[in-house]
Amino acid sequence: MLLIFWRPRGINEAIPATLGAILIFLCGAVSIADISVIGEKVTGAAITILATMIMAIAMESIGFFQWVAHKLLEATKGSGRRLFWLTNLLCFLMTLFLNNDGSILITTPILLLLLKKLGMNDKQKLPYLISGALIATASSAPIGVSNIVNLISLEIIEMDLIHYTLMIFVPGTLGLLLLSFLLYFIFRNTLPVSIAPITRDVPKHSALENTGQPNNFLMLAVIAYVFLVRISLFVAAYLEISVSLVATLSSLLLLLWRWVYLKVSPIDLLKKTPWHIFIFAFTMYVIVYGLQNIGLTRLLIDYLEPMVSSSLFHASMIMGTVLTVLSNIFNNHPALMIGTLSLTQMGLDPITLKTIYLANIIGSDIGALLLPTGTLATLIWMHILRQHHVKVSWKDYLKVTIKVIPITVVFTLIILYIWIEWIIH
Repeated sequence: MLLIFWRPRGINEAIPATLGAILIFLCGAVSIADISVIGEKVTGAAITILATMIMAIAMESIGFFQWVAHKLLEATKGSGRRLFWLTNLLCFLMTLFLNNDGSILITTPILLLLLKKLGMNDKQKLPYLISGALIATASSAPIGVSNIVNLISLEIIEMDLIHYTLMIFVPGTLGLLLLSFLLYFIFRNTLPVSIAPITRDVPKHSALENTGQPNNFLMLAVIAYVFLVRISLFVAAYLEISVSLVATLSSLLLLLWRWVYLKVSPIDLLKKTPWHIFIFAFTMYVIVYGLQNIGLTRLLIDYLEPMVSSSLFHASMIMGTVLTVLSNIFNNHPALMIGTLSLTQMGLDPITLKTIYLANIIGSDIGALLLPTGTLATLIWMHILRQHHVKVSWKDYLKVTIKVIPITVVFTLIILYIWIEWIIH
């Protein structure tokens, strides 16, 4: 974990994770049978996320994101504060329709392009970049298919997308609204009152110029298609059809359309897909499984079970806090795995189990944002900023998150408890 946080000479985080997994395997903490079990749990979720990323790359090829940039600038109407709220809305929608990692990969370059064209300095860029990253990542809490961590743990807890959304969408969305208002309160004096809405300098994609179709019609059709795909995932869950299969077929269909319509070969996907994300996720789960086998989850159960069993409210608050701490120490991928495996061995009734699991989700999806190393999405975000020579230090990041994340986590956990008490009665 120290190597992942430090990243000497800019090494990819998948490298130390892989070395750690190999050492865990060689010392006997994980067996071949365990690796097979991990593979079964991870594969379906990884395929779903990969399919979503393929869809995002195909959308980029047809100029969808440049079109969004145009519309975003037009909608600001010269207001820096309006741009702040539109930025948060854009990041929420991207995570809703794609996933948190895909949202970061897409919205961060769009925002960097817009802010550069608007002539903003680094201090003026900070509110939009940090708020966008926090909202994009935290938005994965209300929707199970927006985060690979959520998908994998859903498999372990045996919970479908329908029940997940019913139980957490309202609390998660209210938590996001609070987070947005807290961010606005912090940055209200930094946001420029007025900006010059420059739209002509945002580059158009050459592929669009040869389509012969009105841009707005084409882009609205893409939005409609992605929305239908999102709905189909919930229908698939309800009908007990493989969600990963539906996601894969949907993305391949869009990919085929791009190949036929724009004459763009799918080969570019091999270069653009961040394969290291899946290597990192798999190897971190191997490490955590090893920790479980040598007694970490047993230790957590011994300490937490008496407190968790006392009341649903205490259980939610305690586990949400524990997952927040673990996520910022270990990264939210292995932290949620530890928390989920611990829950399954506590002998809890179904409602309590699912409620505490959702408290874990709040801790791992929102609480993990306290440090930039808490989630893979924020690690990707920091990497993109470095690539574009935009400096956001840990100090800049922590000055914001220390004020907004703990409040948001506690608020969302309380709302989760109230909401579930209401729907079950």
